[in-house]
Amino acid sequence: MNQKTAIRHALSVKREDDFAQWYQEVVSEAEMAEESGVRGCMVIKPWGYGVWERIQRLMDDRIKAAGIQNCYFPLFIPLSYFSKEAEHVEGFAKEMAVVTHHRLVSDGKGGLVPDPEAKLEEPLIVRPTSETVIGSAMARWVQSWRDLPLMVNQWANVVRWEMRTRMFLRTSEFLWQEGHTAHADRDDAMAETLRALEMYRDFAETELAMPVIAGEKPENERFPGAVATYSIEAMMQDGKALQAGTSHYLGTGFAHAAGITFQDREGTQQYAHTTSWGTSTRMIGGLIMTHGDDDGLRVPPAVAPYQIVVLPMLRDGPEDDALLAYCEELRKALATQSALGEPVRVLLDKRPGKATQKRWAWVKRGVPLILEIGGRDAAGGQVSMLRRDRLWNEAAKANFVGMAKEDFLSRAVAEIEDIQASLYAEAKAKRDANISRAASFDELATFFAEDKRYPGWVEVEWARPTGDELDAIVQKLKALKLTMRNSPLDGEPANGTCIFTGRPAAEKIYIARSY
Repeated sequence: MNQKTAIRHALSVKREDDFAQWYQEVVSEAEMAEESGVRGCMVIKPWGYGVWERIQRLMDDRIKAAGIQNCYFPLFIPLSYFSKEAEHVEGFAKEMAVVTHHRLVSDGKGGLVPDPEAKLEEPLIVRPTSETVIGSAMARWVQSWRDLPLMVNQWANVVRWEMRTRMFLRTSEFLWQEGHTAHADRDDAMAETLRALEMYRDFAETELAMPVIAGEKPENERFPGAVATYSIEAMMQDGKALQAGTSHYLGTGFAHAAGITFQDREGTQQYAHTTSWGTSTRMIGGLIMTHGDDDGLRVPPAVAPYQIVVLPMLRDGPEDDALLAYCEELRKALATQSALGEPVRVLLDKRPGKATQKRWAWVKRGVPLILEIGGRDAAGGQVSMLRRDRLWNEAAKANFVGMAKEDFLSRAVAEIEDIQASLYAEAKAKRDANISRAASFDELATFFAEDKRYPGWVEVEWARPTGDELDAIVQKLKALKLTMRNSPLDGEPANGTCIFTGRPAAEKIYIARSY
């Protein structure tokens, strides 16, 4: 089997043939995660968790720069906390995992069962989100206008008992951050809601190289109990939309339920205006489906655990010592440089095994730059560089570029930063090319009924209908397996009639199939 054939079939499924199966194979072959034995829960493997650690660190820096402090709240929340906020609990009721007993006993048959004598006085909910428990704490912490704004964040796991699961995209347990803030008035709370949204937009585009649309969700897509919900929406390579982060203005509803009151400057008791915002390991799923190709994953350098991997072509002989010394010198020189505002992350892979096999394992994981170095390269002061985003040359061979070691050292940072920019530009061009427009509902329905494997999104005019009128529209779209995503905050103003109601449009909104 020649090199081209052996390499080209790194994955058994192509995106064009079966995107869902391709995604699962990338997660497996890139060693991102695996099944755990518990339905809907995954084991995040070191490479996948390394990406999450990068996301967590970079996001946490942004959160703290906004004056928000990290804290931690319990995993178990009393059921009564949710009962105070009827709309909120209704939105999560079907997804809640409930703890009712605190001890097991033998069933007399070699198994264990909950002890009937150990039933909890009040059931505990395994945290699906923390508005209620954090609201209870805020009610204790806030007394005066001087205590506001109160802004906290926690990094935690949450549990939502999903019926259909897919690793990183929709799991019963996932990792996330959730910010919660309380403010003296609506304007301050709305400013924070939109600040968090902009943080997510900029993070997705700058760090994940994933272009997104930031906008307001329609009424039917609001977070349970929220006054307004905003999201960033990303287009995956199959044309579907992925909600990659949300920010909510909660008004005073949660403050009423939790008793978050304060004495204003005039001495009057007021209810605080609250917000919440969060993003999760779902971002990793978005990264995979935005940047992966038919050879595996491609990780943007900003969030790659290693930006460069050095692969010595070891022969299990005495000549290996000189080769390893050369590679270690190269590694040290690279580690002293900075790219994208941080020291370059470089790994010298000294594991036994053929360099070509290790190379394609790193290709599947998506490491941005691979340096493959043999004994003659070391003797001649050379390196062979392979960029993951430019894997193949015109002859369909691995696109290695040879150069002097010193030349590579002088251009390594530029290569890393160019990969980051190139991945974003490629993803944005794909997204923009797959956004269409429809002037009527029939035109919208026809567009998605046509034989397009990955149709993309459609932008339409709409009048922001509410209530029963909106419910009817949602059902019409549901019949076509379509959803309303968001109305872009920086989009062009409406200039036509609503395709659903025929009334003058208030804004534009995106329609798509979604995850």
